[in-house]
Amino acid sequence: MKDYSNYTKEDLIDEIKNLQSRKKYGLNWEIEEENVVKEFKENFLYLKENEKLNISKDDNKPINLIIEGDNYHAVSILNTTHKESIDVIYIDPPYNTGSNDWRYNNDYVDKEHKYRHSAWIQMMFTRLQASKELLKKDGVLICAIDQHEVNRLGLLLEEVFTEYFIYLIPIQHNPRSQQGTNFGVTHEYMYFCIPSNEKGSEQDLISKRKLEEPEWRDFMQTGSASDRNTSKNLFYPIYVKDEKIVDVGKVPPEDFHPKEKINKVKKNLYEVWPIDSRGKEKKWGISYESYIKIKPELRPKKTRNGITIQSLTKERARKSIWLGPTMYYKLSLENLKKDINKIFSNGAKLPLIEKEIKNRFNKTLDTKARYDASEYGTKIIQKILKNEKFDFPKSLYAVYDTIYSIVENKKDALILDFFAGSGTTGHAVLLMNKNDGGNRRFILNTNNDNNIATKVCYPRIKNTINGVAELPDITNIKSNLKYFKTEFQKKDATDSSKFRLFKNSIEIIKIREETFGLLKSNKNYSIYKGLKKFTAILFDEEHVDDLKIELNKLKEKVSVYIFSLGNVTFDDEFEDVNNISKIISYPEPIINEYEHLLRLNK
Repeated sequence: MKDYSNYTKEDLIDEIKNLQSRKKYGLNWEIEEENVVKEFKENFLYLKENEKLNISKDDNKPINLIIEGDNYHAVSILNTTHKESIDVIYIDPPYNTGSNDWRYNNDYVDKEHKYRHSAWIQMMFTRLQASKELLKKDGVLICAIDQHEVNRLGLLLEEVFTEYFIYLIPIQHNPRSQQGTNFGVTHEYMYFCIPSNEKGSEQDLISKRKLEEPEWRDFMQTGSASDRNTSKNLFYPIYVKDEKIVDVGKVPPEDFHPKEKINKVKKNLYEVWPIDSRGKEKKWGISYESYIKIKPELRPKKTRNGITIQSLTKERARKSIWLGPTMYYKLSLENLKKDINKIFSNGAKLPLIEKEIKNRFNKTLDTKARYDASEYGTKIIQKILKNEKFDFPKSLYAVYDTIYSIVENKKDALILDFFAGSGTTGHAVLLMNKNDGGNRRFILNTNNDNNIATKVCYPRIKNTINGVAELPDITNIKSNLKYFKTEFQKKDATDSSKFRLFKNSIEIIKIREETFGLLKSNKNYSIYKGLKKFTAILFDEEHVDDLKIELNKLKEKVSVYIFSLGNVTFDDEFEDVNNISKIISYPEPIINEYEHLLRLNK
């Protein structure tokens, strides 16, 4: 049973609301507290900047972040800097395949692990709980997964994201297929968690996909509400001559019924009505009065049944299976033979080709696309990192399209990936900005197991920014980066501990305010500058007057952080300074936030 003794009134209200809205689907698991959670209980977390790894290429571009450290710790720290500030969380967690692809309490989890599924669920639960609090009200969580944990993850998302609409999207990532006994697996999955609006309805957050090639559909409506009598002004003739639409007729009286769908008026001129193959009178997709507006987007199409009127589709909702742009067209075996004979006149290779085609087993999806993880994941990393390897990277374009579907119209969006791995998410965000002139930012977090942070993730982002000769179209993207590492401070209740936490929190404050440039610093206070704003950090309240002298010299807005042993208000002390945007007593907010996160896991 949870201990509610330390809950605030607001926490208790939130807990009641959560319990009332929860949907229980019977997901139960053995709970063993992770070492990283124990460490969080025993220590204060903070960040330490590695200035040697920082990259600065354009002062007008936003600053991106890489955080090295356990992702539960990183997400906990981010709750002090970016609470309700993230537009998209994209994660690609370990798939728990049983092949030592992740650790639980310092041990690799393999197929023989007695509670490997429970351990995986518990690991994901703590991180999803903490990361949910980072999302904006319209923020979206996206999570990649394969068949090994897809069902358990779905139930877990229902547990955590109770007020969200959840979609499961198959995405082809391996057109050649991963070999299997019965099926060659060609796809994995992507969960989208989309928040509801104030009325509990689904928010319209996924951008409509602009078609790369024209797509035509029947202009005549179908379905239960498509009959003529449901909208009488949508029944009229369209005139076609020499395979072109030349005119449109007026809406006839209700008692008029055309003899046929297609009537010959004179030589090469035909009258086309919205009548289906059964002779049922239907209606066109737009009124007679509005027809002229879309005339250029209509065309006649010859079919077995005569002439069909089609309309151009400019964009459409995203489909529930994502394949990416098709790169080939299907051929029958006979046509394949003909084409090959054009190239190889003797056809010597044909028997082998035919045998290969016949013996291939079923795939779960059978379309080649740019989401191919080998072609656009592994090979890209090889060109960027040269000697370094990374197993099973995502296709750059699979991650790009997935995130872009949310942030296409949010050019200042902030994207978080706390299972960053090879850094594909950061690369995708940089490429978005290159393609459409955006200023989106990313926060990447990964631990440094097998040097993944320092040898893979960071170098990939560095080389993407600086440029790779072999990849000019997707690198050489001017941007800025700062590198941080999670650190511990032993937790105790002394005043000196609080002051040490305050001093250790300088990087947290800088990140929170996005003011990284040092303007002035002494033992009593420090002032940092960002784009059109400043942050002042006061270590000793006795030196308020000294700080005020400096603040009155600044023209832009200033956020002031003051060391205090409690939630002391300093508004009166700064009432004669006109450019202050907020005054915050620190580090009490950090301590309160960390206590709140620990309660979530009980």
